[in-house]
Amino acid sequence: MGWLTDNLGTIVISAVLILIVALIIVKMVRDKRKGKSSCGCGCSNCAMRGSCHPAPKKSSGK
Repeated sequence: MGWLTDNLGTIVISAVLILIVALIIVKMVRDKRKGKSSCGCGCSNCAMRGSCHPAPKKSSGK
């Protein structure tokens, strides 16, 4: 029990940091599923624009 009380500050700060990182990862996964870009810059000059945002499929129009 002495070890726990001696390290309580470190344990609390570590738990808060783990929670923050987990929330960031959840947000990134949700944004990726919605098709949002995470880079924050325009796609016109990006080398990965073809794989990040593929062109929509064309309908046959019949």
